Amino acid sequence: MSQRILVAEDEFIIGVDLCDTVEEAGFEVEGPHAGISSAMLAFQKEKPDLAILDIQLDDGSVFPLAKKLADENVPIIFHSGRHTHAEVEEQFPTATTLAKPCPPSAMLEAVNTVLETN
Repeated sequence: MSQRILVAEDEFIIGVDLCDTVEEAGFEVEGPHAGISSAMLAFQKEKPDLAILDIQLDDGSVFPLAKKLADENVPIIFHSGRHTHAEVEEQFPTATTLAKPCPPSAMLEAVNTVLETN
């Protein structure tokens, strides 16, 4: 059974590219979700094996969703153009942070590394 990855990204092109990249690597993808409410609903419906989250979504900061995911031991990759690893690490010390733009190969490497270590 393929592993399920939740993608929350409000920039449409980036979200679609991200989903395509992860799907082509053989993962099941849920998303892209442009808002916290739809991403939260997807998470509540079925717990993902990993979440790739943009920090700033259409309806606010993704941190409340990230906290719920972390509480359920879902590993997180933050994918952001505005926040640094240090800013994220304070609240989510075990999360991986990738800066936008992130090459597909680097994203897949991060996904595989995170899934292997969790």
